[in-house]
Amino acid sequence: MVKKIVNLIVLVPLGIVLVVLSVANRQSVTLALNPFRPEDAVLSLTAPFFVFLFLAVMLGIVIGGAVVWLSQRKYRKRARTESRSAQQWQVEAERHKARAEQIAGRDLPQLQSK
Repeated sequence: MVKKIVNLIVLVPLGIVLVVLSVANRQSVTLALNPFRPEDAVLSLTAPFFVFLFLAVMLGIVIGGAVVWLSQRKYRKRARTESRSAQQWQVEAERHKARAEQIAGRDLPQLQSK
């Protein structure tokens, strides 16, 4: 319930802002990728300005996510090695527990006879 309320509080205003931004920036612009001949149609793209804005934001999100993911590589590696170590210790503990139960089971009849 709280998640739905937070989503409404965040996503509805964000959607409104995006619609207003799209309507306000709907005029066509040309993005020229050739700095020496900007009039060259081969390396240019014409679209509404909000398309370029949205593409820039999406590209920023992707690049930012990739940088964060790469910067956390050492923490993921450490978590993997510690997980393997924990699994090895778990196996060792189970082995010792089984051995202790086996020893206790052998000693139990001797204790009951006394």
